[in-house]
Amino acid sequence: MRARTRLAIGAIGAVAAAGLLTGCGDAGSSGTDAPQQGASGAGCAPVAGQQLIALQDDKKLQNADNVIPAVNSKAVNPQLIAALDKVSAALDTPKLIQLNKAVNDDRKTPKVAAEEFASANNVTAGIAKGPGGEIVVGAGNFAESQTLGELYRIALTAAGYQVKVQQIGNRELYEPALEKGEVQVVPEYAATMAEFLNTKANGPNAQPVSSPDINNTVTALKAEGDKVGITFGAPAAAQNQNAFAVTQAFADKYGVRTLSELAAKCSGNATVLGGPPECQQRPFCKPGLEKTYGLSVGSFSSLDQGGPLTKNGLRTGAISVGLIFSSDGAFASS
Repeated sequence: MRARTRLAIGAIGAVAAAGLLTGCGDAGSSGTDAPQQGASGAGCAPVAGQQLIALQDDKKLQNADNVIPAVNSKAVNPQLIAALDKVSAALDTPKLIQLNKAVNDDRKTPKVAAEEFASANNVTAGIAKGPGGEIVVGAGNFAESQTLGELYRIALTAAGYQVKVQQIGNRELYEPALEKGEVQVVPEYAATMAEFLNTKANGPNAQPVSSPDINNTVTALKAEGDKVGITFGAPAAAQNQNAFAVTQAFADKYGVRTLSELAAKCSGNATVLGGPPECQQRPFCKPGLEKTYGLSVGSFSSLDQGGPLTKNGLRTGAISVGLIFSSDGAFASS
């Protein structure tokens, strides 16, 4: 299971990794449920194809999970924050997709992919020297976090620090280490981290503090961080959040580019939604599509959380639409 589990699919609550969902289904747990009650109309049957695209979340179902640097407050100084903010300024979602493709598909190491990106995007240009010293950048146990950690290493090295990237594991491990100063910097995700800190302090049923608005989400995140000695830099335009994907061939056949268009044109019995088993109950997955967009699907295929089963289901024509992460390398143009 990929460690970057999601707030957006799950109930609000503090669990492992970069999000708030536990359990994504065991390997081999795929299967298609019977047609859903209430599905009407013809729907849109799956269309096989290799290229995947993310449908635009035009009604803002998902919260703003922009990449953002998290820093132990005792390590903060203007030069350090400015160096990390240079990374944020260089990153948008298409570039993050390409970085993930470089690592996951092209088999480059996170270090090499980060160095190539930093060089191509002039990440270190104009970085001022800070007071120096040793910095440990903590990374989650998934490739994207490790690549972001390497980008932070490059920027902080240019600012005069001696930097080591250390893979720690999931958020339940690295967030306490960040609070204690055992690591000084961690790449984070705004909405997911805001809810992690919120529920850690106020319990699993705490009123959510994040939203689809990145400015409001970061304001709430910084307020939660202040309570535990964590400071946040500027958010990147890059996001890693739940995305509903279709094949390019499906989008072309049915004329859909947004989730609103999917609901309008594809509600009905032939439409198959694929994702982790929890998708059927979680408010930012199937129920959210129903409530926010009015989408009615004919059946649900229990696969995995943004992993190979879901992507293969799309490409082979087993499912019409599937839940994967918005920064997945599968969205890179062929």
